[in-house]
Amino acid sequence: MRSTGTEPAPAEPARPFGWGRTLFLTLVARPLVRFMTGMDVVGREHLPRRGPAIVAANHNSHMDAFILLALFRVGTLHQVRPVAAADYFLANPVVSWMSRRIVGITPISRTVKRGEDVLAPAREALARGEIILVFPEGTRSRDGRMAPLKAGVARLAEAFPEVPVVPVWIQGAGRVLPKGAITPVPMNCTAMVGAPVHWTGDKHGFMAGLKDRLDALAEAAPPQKWSEDE
Repeated sequence: MRSTGTEPAPAEPARPFGWGRTLFLTLVARPLVRFMTGMDVVGREHLPRRGPAIVAANHNSHMDAFILLALFRVGTLHQVRPVAAADYFLANPVVSWMSRRIVGITPISRTVKRGEDVLAPAREALARGEIILVFPEGTRSRDGRMAPLKAGVARLAEAFPEVPVVPVWIQGAGRVLPKGAITPVPMNCTAMVGAPVHWTGDKHGFMAGLKDRLDALAEAAPPQKWSEDE
């Protein structure tokens, strides 16, 4: 994909505000997520308690990153960094400051310039021993169905073969804040956390295994309190 030249460069992100960020996520973001989603969690024991680790989830809503952050223990939050699109979250100074210093994103470019490693910020986060949250579809789904997974997560797993990749299926967040919506609506959601997968030595085998694990989590997700046919 060719760069348009209009995207802000994903420079080295500002480090998040230590305990200030943890307090915000614990005392403000987590209660809000629980109020908006109900926050049913299955398989929480599979979440990493320390990094480096990769959490790979489906993506239907801007709520997804906050839902994932809300799953972690307070003592682990300082290590957790959502990987997010630089063109969206660094688009203006206010959103950029909040995204980098409070949410603690690791920004990456969604366009590729010749010779550029767009995954470099994520690699650096893993090398620092952090837990990164990735959405392998690359963008939010409009219909709740999982789009084909992009191979970036396989490249990270290949670079860090000992790092666990924990699959998470988020059910219902697309109804809380769907793509294109501005105002969230309270809806029951479920986070299905699966056992970790590891690098298999083969990109296609790894991606197929990750997709199968996410599909299985989606199949096992309990019925929501609202109907998909509403």
